[in-house]
Amino acid sequence: MRMSLGPRVRVLALAVSIGVGGFVLPVAGAPFFQDQDHDKDHATDYSKNKTYQQGVREGQDDHAHNRDHSKKRHFKKDEDQKAYEAGYQKGRGN
Repeated sequence: MRMSLGPRVRVLALAVSIGVGGFVLPVAGAPFFQDQDHDKDHATDYSKNKTYQQGVREGQDDHAHNRDHSKKRHFKKDEDQKAYEAGYQKGRGN
């Protein structure tokens, strides 16, 4: 009785390659997705937004007079609030 190892070796090789491939591919792809999220956070250009410009002016004024965020503005739209805060930080020099 002689057994052939050929089919068993092929099955074992296939299982190992799937296992290694399943581990390597997600790890290799992870930096790509992190870069995408990072770019998304910094891709917003508020420079022409009125609330951003208002934030820059007030940030510069507070910096010039050594005040700490003297006017706490609150806007209805979340995007306007983000633009104002980004402009304020830019005006403060942060």
